[in-house]
Amino acid sequence: MATLKVPVHVPSPSEDAEQLRKAFEGWGTNEQLIIDILAHRNAAQRNSIRKVYGEAYGEDLLKCLEKELTSDFERAVLLFTLDPAERDAHLANEATKKFTSSNWILMEIACSRSSHELLNVKKAYHARYKKSLEEDVAHHTTGEYRKLFVPLVSAFRYEGEEVNMTLAKSEAKILHDKISDKHYTDEEVIRIVSTRSKAQLNATLNHYNTSFGNAINKDLKADPSDEFLKLLRAVIKCLTTPEQYFEKVLRQAINKLGSDEWALTRVVTTRAEVDMVRIKEAYQRRNSIPLEQAIAKDTSGDYEKFLLALIGAGDA
Repeated sequence: MATLKVPVHVPSPSEDAEQLRKAFEGWGTNEQLIIDILAHRNAAQRNSIRKVYGEAYGEDLLKCLEKELTSDFERAVLLFTLDPAERDAHLANEATKKFTSSNWILMEIACSRSSHELLNVKKAYHARYKKSLEEDVAHHTTGEYRKLFVPLVSAFRYEGEEVNMTLAKSEAKILHDKISDKHYTDEEVIRIVSTRSKAQLNATLNHYNTSFGNAINKDLKADPSDEFLKLLRAVIKCLTTPEQYFEKVLRQAINKLGSDEWALTRVVTTRAEVDMVRIKEAYQRRNSIPLEQAIAKDTSGDYEKFLLALIGAGDA
C-alpha cells in the first residue's frame, strides 16, 4: 500500500515540465512548486515529465534540480524523481563505493524488491555503469559476506503463493541443525535463504517456530555483537516482514543522535509507492507516535515538507 497522493486530474507532462522550468527561473527557486509537482506524481508520470523536459528545454531535469537545490532536500528530490530501477541501481552503486559503502543497502535491494524489480535494477545497473551488479558486489565484499551477497543479488525467486509443506518441514530442520551448531555460513543456510520464494520461506520459518519453540531470529542472536548475524537476521526480516524491517531502519534513523538523513531519505523515497502504509502502521504500533510527527520533529524546511508529502501527510 502506497502513501503517494496523486491528484485526480493530473496536468499533462508538458504542463508539469513548464511549471518546473518556471520554478527554476527568476531570482530564487520556487521549492514549493517543485514539491507540489514531483511529490504528487507516480513513477510513470515522473518519467514522462523528465522525457518531455529534456525534449522541450534540451537539458536533463535531474541536472537542473541538482543545480537549484541543496543538501538533504536535493538528495530526496533527486532520488524520488529517478525511475525506481535507476534509483536502486544508483543506491547499490553507492553502496559498493569506499566512502559510502553499505552491505545493508545491498541487502535491502536484494531482499525487499520483487524478482522482476530486482531484474530491472540489474538491467539499469548494466546500462548506467557498464558492469554487472553481481560483479561489483562480489568485488566489494569478502569472505562470509560475499558468500551471502552474491547469491542474494543473483536470485530470481518464484513469486507465487504455492508452498510445499514437506519441504518447509525438512528445511526448517536443516536450518535449526546448522544454527544449533553455529554453522551460520553453511551453504545450506545460504541456499535456503537466497533461493526460496518468500511464501516458502515464511512456511519454513513458521515450522521452525512451532517445531523448535523459538523464532529463527531469536536463535540467530547467540552473539549480539556479531555483524554477520545482525545482517542475516535483517535478511530474514526483510524477506518475510519488510514493513517491520523498514520501521526499524526509520526508528534508528530518527532516534540517532543527529539523525541519519540518508537512511530516512532512502526509506521514504523507495517505499512511498510500495508499502509505506504498512510501515507507518508498524511505526505507530512500535513507537506510539505517528511517523509524520516523528519526521516533523526531526527535520525542517523543504526537506520536511517533501518527506511528509511522500508519506501522505500533505494534501495532493
